[in-house]
Amino acid sequence: MATAEINGQGLYYEDSGGDLPAVVFMHGFLFDQTMFDPQVEYLRADYRCIRFDARTLGQTRWDGRPFSLYDTAADAIGLLDQLGIQQAAFVGMSQGGYTLVRLALRYPERVSAAVFLSTYNGIDTDEVKAIYRSMRDGFAGDGKAEVINVFAQLFLGTHQALRAYWTPRWQALPAANVFHGMNTLIDRDEIPSAKAGQITAPTLVMHGEGDQGIPMALAERTLVRVLPHVKGLVRIPGGAHAANLMNPEATNPPLKAFLDTYAR
Repeated sequence: MATAEINGQGLYYEDSGGDLPAVVFMHGFLFDQTMFDPQVEYLRADYRCIRFDARTLGQTRWDGRPFSLYDTAADAIGLLDQLGIQQAAFVGMSQGGYTLVRLALRYPERVSAAVFLSTYNGIDTDEVKAIYRSMRDGFAGDGKAEVINVFAQLFLGTHQALRAYWTPRWQALPAANVFHGMNTLIDRDEIPSAKAGQITAPTLVMHGEGDQGIPMALAERTLVRVLPHVKGLVRIPGGAHAANLMNPEATNPPLKAFLDTYAR
């Protein structure tokens, strides 16, 4: 557990250490690096597991300024530089997956393998953007509890233990953090399929069958059929949006099998 001064941010990260192949985990919106606890516990004997809290979330000290997904990608690369790691496999969940598309295009030499978890490549429709702006603004006002409940249902379904862990964390988030964090997602740039098709790393796509936030069909259409080196699509049974938390038993073995083949 440490904080690194990178790109003007106090980036909180955890590094399992060791002279092992590195895997960097990038979490989804509202979550923090602890969402990968089940995966790190499963992989740490064989991999150097590195994870960090993205700007506005977790324990990272954010400078309060607007930022883009390219900034998050630069934070991840800056962390690798500080740790003296030239290349790593990356696992990006939802928001982390949006970041991973951009990171893999901008820093291809740093990516040994890429895992896209509960995510897709694209931008939201104007209707969806309007809904997210309404939720963003509601979080800052009387609708905060309702907004959190909607996110909890989308992300965690009816899993009471997970909701009991994450809901207080979301309640403690300052409205400004949620405002800027959501703007980063709402205003993300579009990466055309032809450009995404230039990603050279071997990739794995993993998605929860019950994901209503990002339906699996979107991942199939924008990742599986577009990325040139996809090695498989793992359908996680019963998984809501945070499928790696909802069903780690179905997530961890295929994740490790992919890493064992392509990240060493």
